[in-house]
Amino acid sequence: MQPQPPPRRRIRQRRFAGLSVVTALTLAVSTSAGTGNLTALPTTAGPVNLAGSSALLPCMIRGGPAVQMTEGLPTPPGYSRSTGTVRALTLMVDFPDAPGQGSAMDRFHEFFPQTQEWFRTASYGRLDYRPETPVTTWLRMPKRFRTYGIERGAPFDPGYRTLVQDIVATADPTVDFRDYDLLNVLVTPNAGPSALDTVLSVTFAGNDDAPVADGVRIANASFVYSRQDDGSGSYSRTGYRVLPHENGHTFGLPDLYTQDGGGAVGHWDIMSEDWGADNDLLGWHKWKLGWLDGGQVGCAAARGSVEYSLSPLYRAGGGKLVLVPITARTTYALEVRAQGGNDEVVCRPGVLIYKVDATVDTGRGPVTVYDSHRNSGGCTRSPNVHTELSDAPFTPGETFKDPRHGIAIQVVTMDPEGNCRVRISRG
Repeated sequence: MQPQPPPRRRIRQRRFAGLSVVTALTLAVSTSAGTGNLTALPTTAGPVNLAGSSALLPCMIRGGPAVQMTEGLPTPPGYSRSTGTVRALTLMVDFPDAPGQGSAMDRFHEFFPQTQEWFRTASYGRLDYRPETPVTTWLRMPKRFRTYGIERGAPFDPGYRTLVQDIVATADPTVDFRDYDLLNVLVTPNAGPSALDTVLSVTFAGNDDAPVADGVRIANASFVYSRQDDGSGSYSRTGYRVLPHENGHTFGLPDLYTQDGGGAVGHWDIMSEDWGADNDLLGWHKWKLGWLDGGQVGCAAARGSVEYSLSPLYRAGGGKLVLVPITARTTYALEVRAQGGNDEVVCRPGVLIYKVDATVDTGRGPVTVYDSHRNSGGCTRSPNVHTELSDAPFTPGETFKDPRHGIAIQVVTMDPEGNCRVRISRG
């Protein structure tokens, strides 16, 4: 997106068990969006192609090799592709000591078609997510669930490795694993504790040490147990969101919550909290995944004053993201959030301002949203929702300042359709 000339005048702790697992894994394998099939192939899609303009290069912050699931660009290879047709092998699994209750396809429909519709909306149609179920009955594992030793924080070895091997052995007569880009394992909900007690759902992404099936590595696999239930009564409407969150990891996106919960980002990205209000993805993530064109992204790297026009993130087309680089590894990001699409509840539309830090590991707070009304308690009143950041967006007349780096971001106007004009000044 090109700049325009100036005019003349607390929530309970989230899925931190998953973090410990993914953290242990991604020390060796952290890589991301734009590969093919279940194993890593050379990347051909993603933000490198979209950000080919030299004007955007100063805003392409980079992470170090030791950063786990870095927010940096470009996203390295190893994860599932995030544009075009993605075939998600989806298997419903039960155990001798936890037999599936009801139909396996009932379990499937707890997540679909909602998940594919969520991805279609979030990607502006650029991700054609296709869940496929070649086995329509419960896939019975040969061992009792407790035998695998799966609990909160369980590492990949030995329990999950054994489980994947058993899934492959049981499904292989029917399933050709070469046909799929990622694996979803929908575990019968009576295996393990309720999500109200602890969260077992986890993803192993970019795992180049995973078992091989039909000549491909099961490198990107999401395991979903009890659906995420926040106790607010929205379970039937929002419980499925645990799956797009977990699949976000297969595309290379990190966890945005921390050990303290979702206070850094609130509900402004599904990789922070996947229930309650405002569960689209941040514009930065949409750019990383190849869902925004380079022409929809502005880079305010030069000294002086420049203005941009932004349209609401949920709406296809138009300017969507402005980046204000701080260092080679950190940047501010601006986008307009308003009610629509996957942003089902936005109680204060405006310009969301946040910092992206490519040096921070997944689950350690790589993104920080700035609150325009600190300590207000927010404007969302849904039960068990992190409300403080719900009124974070800046509106006309409000300015975000970083005196240390000589940066000021002012919201100049916002029209009735939610389009905003912002002015960025650098000293």
